Amino acid sequence: MKAESVGLSGARLARLDDVMQRRYVDTGRLPGILTMVYRRGELAHVGMSGHTDLERGKPMREDAIFRIYSMSKPITAVALMMLVEEGVLGLDDDVATHIPSWKDLGVYATGMPSLVPTGGPSFITTPPARPMKVIDLATHTSGLTYGFLNRTAVDHAYRRLQVAGHNTEGGLDGMIEQLAGLPLEFSPGTAWNYSVAIDVLGYLVQKLSGMSFGEFLRTRLFQPLGMKDTAFWCAPAEINRLTSCYMPREGGGIKVQDDAANSTYATPPKLESGGGGLLSTAPDYMRFCRMMLAGGTLDGVQILSPKTVAQFSLNHLPDNRELADMAPPGNFSESGYSGVGFSIGCGVNINVAKTRLPGTPGEYFWGGAASTAFWIDPKEELAVVFMTQVLGSDARLTLRRDLRTLVYSAMTESFA
Repeated sequence: MKAESVGLSGARLARLDDVMQRRYVDTGRLPGILTMVYRRGELAHVGMSGHTDLERGKPMREDAIFRIYSMSKPITAVALMMLVEEGVLGLDDDVATHIPSWKDLGVYATGMPSLVPTGGPSFITTPPARPMKVIDLATHTSGLTYGFLNRTAVDHAYRRLQVAGHNTEGGLDGMIEQLAGLPLEFSPGTAWNYSVAIDVLGYLVQKLSGMSFGEFLRTRLFQPLGMKDTAFWCAPAEINRLTSCYMPREGGGIKVQDDAANSTYATPPKLESGGGGLLSTAPDYMRFCRMMLAGGTLDGVQILSPKTVAQFSLNHLPDNRELADMAPPGNFSESGYSGVGFSIGCGVNINVAKTRLPGTPGEYFWGGAASTAFWIDPKEELAVVFMTQVLGSDARLTLRRDLRTLVYSAMTESFA
């Protein structure tokens, strides 16, 4: 397949590989990289370099298995929209309709988590201005948070209780019980805050489908799409393909964070996290992207309708606001804020000029904590998947900037 036949320059795609290797792999900032570019119905480019496991000298391979962390979120969003299409729930439903124990959730006013080891958090709350909606969960405007944000007393309570942890007792049901006893950070719909909200969507899928969340994904999404390597854990027979995960080393370079040979992903988790728990491969995730790019159908298997898929290109934040206008200072995001809105479980480009990067209005995207990334550009008939494995890398946003710039600069034709 020649890239030129789908409006891309082969020479410029080679430059993409060269720059990414020299800037990030050869300098020791990333162990290895794998990039896939799909356009106009064809896989136009696969580039890879470096290693899946530095300690054992294992070279990068196309079928390597990666921890995709928050790239799980769009998959969970699609699972939710499958049930929306079936009339099981609506985006404007009150969350308490499906989670009755959340009916009286209040908004944090004051107080701190109890310092007594056996005591629970002690907060004073006020009633929210309106009930939490399902769309608030899908757009991170629910008032929930993440413990790792480390900004507020509510974050502290999440950390203390290990809300939505890999080994949360009772799994998703246990998480919902934990959250029923904690306040919201703000009234739903009034701010944007990265959170466990997508894990709650996974709980709703589980409850309303009548099967475990993992079983729903496996039977209703992964098997139909041929995503044979996407799951919440890595089976023993496939552990040789699991990458090791790294983190920055003080003074430079990287060190092992999760060794593939002794990984926490080698056994099933107690909590199947739709917000960040999946493993996948670049080919598998590209099949997911291709389904979305094709309007919800891949190889004759329909997952969603084209009208539902089109909603992923829209900004669902209140009054078409940007993340820059709604995110509190110091908040974490897998993208920049300017020019970006939020769709259903992922970011969406709403103002190309403000992003200071090449792109297209309506293109949707997200990334994962281990520096992975993807985006889907329907107008350009383009999908890109990028895989690597470094948690907490200072290169995360710059490498995504470079990736986006180099891919779009390889275009010889544009349809937008």
